[in-house]
Amino acid sequence: MRSAIPLKEYLSLKAKDLKTERYRHILLLLYWPVYLLAFLVIERYTGGVYTPIRCAADDLIPFCEWFVIPYFLWFPYLAGMLLYTLLRDVEAFKKLMRYFILTFTAAVVIYRLFPNCQTLRPAVLPRDNFASGIVSFLYRLDTNTNVCPSEHVIGSAGVVFAAFHSEGLKRHRGWILLLGILICVSTVFIKQHSLLDHAAALPVCLAGWLTCFWRKKD
Repeated sequence: MRSAIPLKEYLSLKAKDLKTERYRHILLLLYWPVYLLAFLVIERYTGGVYTPIRCAADDLIPFCEWFVIPYFLWFPYLAGMLLYTLLRDVEAFKKLMRYFILTFTAAVVIYRLFPNCQTLRPAVLPRDNFASGIVSFLYRLDTNTNVCPSEHVIGSAGVVFAAFHSEGLKRHRGWILLLGILICVSTVFIKQHSLLDHAAALPVCLAGWLTCFWRKKD
């Protein structure tokens, strides 16, 4: 039987409660500041030569600035699934967090051992509109380094795995999968990732699924 813990119960927690079996899973969230710090350090201090990631098929994909909207939906997509499972399906939450810990850590290690970048961004955006403004902001905010494997693909796959693992989301799985696919596709249309970044993410996703989700449901 999967456990649900209401928000008001979380809000009344005390530090000593985190040692109990019922609430110990919350400590898994401590991974996120550690991950963000590691990623920022690698972004800022990784030296040496970056290997450009690009293939011929990338040049066949037209730039479309409107895909920046699903691109940014990735953040609430991940956060929303974490919040839902935290409140409604603790076992799925634990599996999803273990997946993130394994796969995002693997991605950071790859970035450190194999510094890479992409050279797909247009020098001048072809149109001047609202979406183009967001893309320009994204380009300024995020560097073109550490792109392979794509964390957008890895993270989206984790959300889909959790949705198919949680019985409470049974009626919504199709929409969650569709949005996950759209988010992944968006990265190549705004020239933030190469198709090779997607291909490199697939074995990482598979390893995460086999390790964290491929078990008989409780």
